Amino acid sequence: MPPRYSKPPRNTYLLRVVLKGPKPPIWRRFQVSPSMRLSRLHDVLQVVMGWEDSHLHMFTKGRKVFMLPNPWMDDADPFGGPRYLDERKYRIRQLLTREKDWIEYQYDFGDSWDHRITLQKILPRDPAVRLPVCVSGKRTCPPEDCGGIWGFYNMLDILADPDHEEYEEMVEWVGPDFDPEAFSVADVNKKLRAMFGQ
Repeated sequence: MPPRYSKPPRNTYLLRVVLKGPKPPIWRRFQVSPSMRLSRLHDVLQVVMGWEDSHLHMFTKGRKVFMLPNPWMDDADPFGGPRYLDERKYRIRQLLTREKDWIEYQYDFGDSWDHRITLQKILPRDPAVRLPVCVSGKRTCPPEDCGGIWGFYNMLDILADPDHEEYEEMVEWVGPDFDPEAFSVADVNKKLRAMFGQ
């Protein structure tokens, strides 16, 4: 008689994403289903971090690179570089299997915003919690197209000096209410509910 296998219990992943470079760090903690595809994890990351999804992105795990197919990019580098895999075909649980596992996520290949996503906890699934959901975070995301980490630091220096010759132009660009310390879990979750039809 063949062995009987019990259905694995449903669970939830508690992930922490940290934007590399800024000090103090910009980070978010959020819960997702481990069965979520990487393409949808990208959508979640855009919302929780505050990006605008106007640039290319990729996930990396070791030497494997996961991204949306692009006509200008072969699925493998003939010089031995990383192989590109279709992120729509892979689920989070295939890359993150135990606590403390991590993957990299890069957004905007020009500004090169690099993130580390760590599986912090594997939690029992709570049917009362609508996934995905953001649970905590610190500091606002840099504006799109600000020139990467050094452009971001330069922007903050200008905004801190009302006498700087570029101050008024910078305020007009980022808006008068830009606050590098601001972050709202409630605002993020409102956007997540709208995106995922909750």
